[in-house]
Amino acid sequence: MLSQEVQEVLKVAIMEVQERRHEMLTVEHILYGMTATARGCLVLEGSGADVELLREQLEHFFQTEMESVRPANQPEIIQTPGVQRLLERALTHIRSAGRQSVDVGDILVSLMEEEGSYAVYYLRKQGVERLDVLTFISHGLEDGSGSRGVRENAGADEEGREADDPLARYTTDLTARAAAGGIDPLIGREAELDRAIEVLCRRRKNNPLFVGEPGVGKTALAEGLALRIHEGNVPPRFREARLFALDMGLVLAGTRYRGDFEQRLKKIMDALKALPQAILFIDELHTIVGAGATSGGSMDASNLLKPLLASGDLRCIGSTTHEEYRNHLEKDRALVRRFQRIDVREPGIEDCVTILEGLQKHYADFHQVRYGKPVLRAMVELSSRHVRERLLPDKAIDVMDEAGAAVRLRQAGEGGKRPVVTIRDVERIVARMAGIPQRSLSGGEKDRLRHLERDLNARVFGQEAAISLVTRAILRSRAGLGQAGRPAGAFLFYGPTGVGKTEVARALAQCLGVDFLRYDMSEYMEKHAVSRLIGAPPGYVGFDQGGLLTEAVRKSPHSVVLLDEMEKAHPDIFNVLLQVMDYGTLTDTTGRKTDFSHVVLIMTSNAGAFEMSANSLGFGAPRPVRTDAGQDEGGGSGGDAAARKARRALEQLFTPEFRNRLDALVPFAGLTQPMMLRIVDKFVKEIAQGLAERQVNLALSEEARQHLAEKGFDPRMGARPLRRLLRDELEDPLAQELLFGGLQKGGEAVLVLRDGTLRLDVGRQGTAASAAAPKSTDKTSAKATGKTANKAADKTAGRTAPRRAPAGRGKRKDGQDTSHERRTRG
Repeated sequence: MLSQEVQEVLKVAIMEVQERRHEMLTVEHILYGMTATARGCLVLEGSGADVELLREQLEHFFQTEMESVRPANQPEIIQTPGVQRLLERALTHIRSAGRQSVDVGDILVSLMEEEGSYAVYYLRKQGVERLDVLTFISHGLEDGSGSRGVRENAGADEEGREADDPLARYTTDLTARAAAGGIDPLIGREAELDRAIEVLCRRRKNNPLFVGEPGVGKTALAEGLALRIHEGNVPPRFREARLFALDMGLVLAGTRYRGDFEQRLKKIMDALKALPQAILFIDELHTIVGAGATSGGSMDASNLLKPLLASGDLRCIGSTTHEEYRNHLEKDRALVRRFQRIDVREPGIEDCVTILEGLQKHYADFHQVRYGKPVLRAMVELSSRHVRERLLPDKAIDVMDEAGAAVRLRQAGEGGKRPVVTIRDVERIVARMAGIPQRSLSGGEKDRLRHLERDLNARVFGQEAAISLVTRAILRSRAGLGQAGRPAGAFLFYGPTGVGKTEVARALAQCLGVDFLRYDMSEYMEKHAVSRLIGAPPGYVGFDQGGLLTEAVRKSPHSVVLLDEMEKAHPDIFNVLLQVMDYGTLTDTTGRKTDFSHVVLIMTSNAGAFEMSANSLGFGAPRPVRTDAGQDEGGGSGGDAAARKARRALEQLFTPEFRNRLDALVPFAGLTQPMMLRIVDKFVKEIAQGLAERQVNLALSEEARQHLAEKGFDPRMGARPLRRLLRDELEDPLAQELLFGGLQKGGEAVLVLRDGTLRLDVGRQGTAASAAAPKSTDKTSAKATGKTANKAADKTAGRTAPRRAPAGRGKRKDGQDTSHERRTRG
């Protein structure tokens, strides 16, 4: 493919052939086209040719050596074999070089191989050889020997001036920036800065290296040194020093050919050595390892710097992180020994408050706001507590900066005094940064915690003891009385199926206002399934993508994590969770630590459910029936014995070190008959709320309510049979009426019991209930629509239904068992 410049050259050459009525397109025409285009002139001048003289010689050749024999109306122009060879060589060259298009330089290089042509004769007469052309197109304007013609251009003057001062082109003078007021003061890092000055004063290997996590202030240390030099607060030998920050990106930019990078870096080093008190600062020092190296070559920036660093001719300050130091620098022992490592640690809360107090004037003047001292402390404490992925003081400074910007934008255009940044503004910013509800940071959380137990009991019935255990543990954690670094709570819920274990976890997330993350442990039964939670090991597909659990918690650090049916998971999962419950962290396969200190970890298990519901002794002993208060009736101490058996089943499944790290083993009791009435009201209320959007009111007679509670009661299966019963007896008839019957445009539906059969009566608002009420045999039967269903739930909350012997439930007077008999007609 020919480039746009080559097409322009060929176009000029063809026009010259047509105007002069030459018979063929020759190599000389192509050279003439190069003298008439900007890119062609650039290449010719860069190779050492005189373009004006070359054009005159070619015009004289056309007039004296070529005849005008071609008819003016002949459309086709024939190429000479020389032109064909020229184009073929150029195309072959770019294919071997892996390029896509032919440039003007490629055409000129190919043209120089046409030895017997006048074009090559004229070029060589001016001293231009093929090597000159290759040198120019390889090194361009930066090559001294091949750019004598180009440097006469106006645009090249600025290029030459920049090349004469490599420090101005590739570095930033930090001392000059400090003199201009562009550097913030350094606060609380006097020890590290004094240590760096001591290293710089050494005779040999006077190169400090700041190593620390991102955000602790490594770059600020170098800027603080520049500010000290400007203020004169340094030893006398450093008062004339200048600190330059190297921009490795600028050094690498445009270095297409071998030797360009080395040449630039050598010029920078020579310029630094020429200054008596020059100090070079390389941020992210690990980037020099391998920088500028060609494939298969060992010469890179680090190897170019090593001789100067060891001799003391160049004083260099570097900075890098612990991870990059381990992965890149530590492997090059020859480079590391030339630096003196200085660890930069994260400052404490008080030190960070002092740092913000020193910086607040600069941010207050920039945003035109005011910061109070309590607000600065709130910035540090809230960011330290909730923004766990980053370190102080960086995250606290970001909070101060963003809070000032938000307040200024909110009150833009208002005159008078500067607006004041409040603690509520800080809470709003931290909540956005950490991805948590704002109420979790302020007084709104106190109200949630105060009514947490009440709200959970309103969602899940009959599990007061279990909810009390969970609530007390959550309150201890929120009060700061728990062990530092551990999760906000770690619980194991165990008990029969369908009694509300999963529902308590879901309700807890809603009451706390956090995300709910659920994982079904039946998907993690194999040994290799652990990698799905924490990520695949190195060498496997997707090892750098993290795990499902770690990535989810990293995105939602404040959440309730439910590991459902833990007994089905592989035992290796239990071992992985040990560090989560003990230290509140989980390390994935990429080495990143995920913080679980704000996570409520809940695991559910059906282990021991059979023992909790089994007969206490023998084959015919009565099963204990639990009341709302949790006492056993009719079974003596059978409930305690069943609980002990359930605990033993858990001990066989979970290891002692796993159980010992839990905040509580929370037993869930089986459902009782009085609980079923409240559960019926809850399920019917949920259905009624869905119908309200379609202008349908749902009512429930007292007889139907009692019937649903009795028929849906199954101590072994919990509340799920009731849910299926409501689906068959209520939701299926409702679906028919909503789609094809009398509720298509709204109305009222009442579920009543007639002759032992549930029936759904539908009609207009108020008519269905009045038509159904006289047929009910219960004097207290009344419709329980979306409003009355709630009242019925409150009325029956403390009422105990008549107790029935387990063996007699579901039988008629004649003794025939009707527990599995379907009695619906709708």
